[in-house]
Amino acid sequence: MATQARPAAGITAGQVMTAPVITVGADATVTQIAETLTSARIGGVPVVDEKGSVLGLVSEFDLLAREGRTAKDVMTTAVISVTSDTDIEQVRRILVGSQIRRVPVLSSGRLVGILSRHDLVGRMLEWACGVCGETVRGAHPPLVCPKCGGSEDRFVLQEQPPGP
Repeated sequence: MATQARPAAGITAGQVMTAPVITVGADATVTQIAETLTSARIGGVPVVDEKGSVLGLVSEFDLLAREGRTAKDVMTTAVISVTSDTDIEQVRRILVGSQIRRVPVLSSGRLVGILSRHDLVGRMLEWACGVCGETVRGAHPPLVCPKCGGSEDRFVLQEQPPGP
């Protein structure tokens, strides 16, 4: 039986998160939110106040399941969040255990990033430079090797051994 690969432990949310974050205000209309999600090709967006504090989150599900005219009307307010120093393995457990797709990343109570299942899956990929052998994790190979300066086309996706 094969075991599943997991993102490497010891890495923090701040190292993997997407930043800056696309956000909306509480008064954004559902049409504006739908346009934002569609054009940015994302599945959810944090709702923030003028100070950058998270008020809620609007996902595609929220837009389809709830009726209302603004983010304030349809947003989920019971938002699970993490801090930038939260270990990535703990984030994985939160996403899986809570059956959610993304968590806002906070620092001093303010939004600094967002971390999705997609971000964690991308960390499971490892690319090796064909020039020097340097390995880099991520959804895509780097444009330039951080060790030797080799170009993106020199990177080869590595087969991951089974196990944690």
